[in-house]
Amino acid sequence: MISYGSVTKRFRDGTVAVDTFTLEVPRGSLTVLAGSSGCGKTTLLRMVNRMVDPSQGRVAVDGQDVAGQDPVALRRRIGYVMQNSGLLPHRTVGQNIATVPRLNGMDRAGARRKTAEMMDLVGLAPELMDRYPAQLSGGQQQRVGVARGLAADPDILLMDEPFGAVDPLVRSELQRQLVSLHRTLGTTILFVTHDMDEALALGDHIVLLQSGARIAQQGSPKEFVSDPANDFVREFLGLDRGRRTLHQETAADGSVVLVDSRGRPAGILAE
Repeated sequence: MISYGSVTKRFRDGTVAVDTFTLEVPRGSLTVLAGSSGCGKTTLLRMVNRMVDPSQGRVAVDGQDVAGQDPVALRRRIGYVMQNSGLLPHRTVGQNIATVPRLNGMDRAGARRKTAEMMDLVGLAPELMDRYPAQLSGGQQQRVGVARGLAADPDILLMDEPFGAVDPLVRSELQRQLVSLHRTLGTTILFVTHDMDEALALGDHIVLLQSGARIAQQGSPKEFVSDPANDFVREFLGLDRGRRTLHQETAADGSVVLVDSRGRPAGILAE
């Protein structure tokens, strides 16, 4: 679905944000680009919809080089969700969600039906349709952002740290909802985060990046925890500090509790 072929991005000041990056993103996967700020992950994400063009190399969608495609048309068929939702403050929730369907020629009645469908899909109450973003909570705004990204039925959804600005409880709920949506829709999702806990919670496939978008390791969440490639990966995961090492303890009611290296409960072992 998405392929990067020896991609480099060099800015005018000489900064190399991405250095000879190659990756195949499987169709229908939820692939996470993880890494510290400045490692090039957002630059890579924005190459897919031509918000950033590579200095060298090739980015392709379904085998077609995006460099030969009209940027506006490309962006209208690829969903994009960013941190802080990026909603238009002077437009209602319904108008925000309907933006791309309307631009693609859908009539008002059809766009409103599509908006209602998307709101239901992401768990937004119908009465919020005519409210403005400032009247919503942070979690509701992010749900509107996801609904807007999905409103044009894209094959690809790009997500740039979309849950980073909400509180931990809301963030956890949004993560669970995204996994459920992905299972339902089968959309190819490319997700950017600097939070390895989030990457492990969401990703079918994780790509951990170092400076210049050099790949430190890629694989499943289980492979990262059970077989880290090097010291950088171990440190990023917190394995060097025993952060993810769990042991069993028996609680007063007889249940088996998994406890981390600092004595904090991580969960209950199912029978």
